[in-house]
Amino acid sequence: MNTVIHKAETRGHANHGWLNSYHTFSFSGYHNPERMNFGVLRVLNDDQVHSGSGFGKHPHENMEIISIPLEGDLEHQDSMGNISVIKEGDVQVMSAGTGIYHSERNRNPNKDVKFLQIWIIPNQKGVEPRYDQISTKEIQKENQFYQVLSPNKDDQGVWVHQDAWFSLGKFTKETTIEYTLKKEGNGVYVFVLEGNIDVNSELLSKRDGMGIWNTKNFNLTAKEGANVLLMEVPMFL
Repeated sequence: MNTVIHKAETRGHANHGWLNSYHTFSFSGYHNPERMNFGVLRVLNDDQVHSGSGFGKHPHENMEIISIPLEGDLEHQDSMGNISVIKEGDVQVMSAGTGIYHSERNRNPNKDVKFLQIWIIPNQKGVEPRYDQISTKEIQKENQFYQVLSPNKDDQGVWVHQDAWFSLGKFTKETTIEYTLKKEGNGVYVFVLEGNIDVNSELLSKRDGMGIWNTKNFNLTAKEGANVLLMEVPMFL
C-alpha cells in the first residue's frame, strides 16, 4: 500500500474577498509541482462564497466537474439552458466535453455558501456537454458509505466519463468500516469533511486529505463523529 497525506493547513489558499478558497492541488495562482493531481483527480477546491457574490460566466471543456454543497444554496446557470439551485445534500455533475459556459452564484442574501469543486480528467474527449444533479437524502445510510458517483448511467448517483466512484458517509464515534476498491489500478483519495478519523494508523482531521493506492482495501475508523468523502479514481492519466 502507498499513501500520501495532505494536511489541511498545507493547502494552497486564495482570499479574494468575495471568495475564500483552499486548493488541495495546484490551481490558478497556487502552483506546487508535487501536488498537481492524484491520478485523474485534478482539482479539489474547498470554496466559501459570500452572500450575493459568485463566479461569473466562464468556459470549461474536456473536464468532468463535480460540485458538492456543504452549506447554503448555490445557483447554477449554463449555456445549455440549465438553471438550478444545489444545496447541502445534493451532488451536481457537468461534463464540459466540447465546451460549455456556466456561472455559479450564492443566492442567499445573508449567508455564505460552502461547497467542494472537484475536477476529474475524463477518459473521453469531445463528448457532448451534459448536466445532472441528485439529492442524496434518500440514499444516505447510517454508519455506511453510500455511492454518489460512478461511471455507470444506470447506477446509484450521478455518472461521469471516467472509471471513478465517489462515496459519502457519516459515522459515529469508534465506527470502523472497510472500503474495497471497485477497480484494480485505482486509488482512493480520502477527504475529511468533519471530525477525526483513523486510516491505517494515520489520524486525519477536518479537511485533511489522504491518497491511498496499490491496495485492494483499507479500514477507516471514526475517532469521533465524522463526515467523510471518498474519491476512487484511476491512477494513470
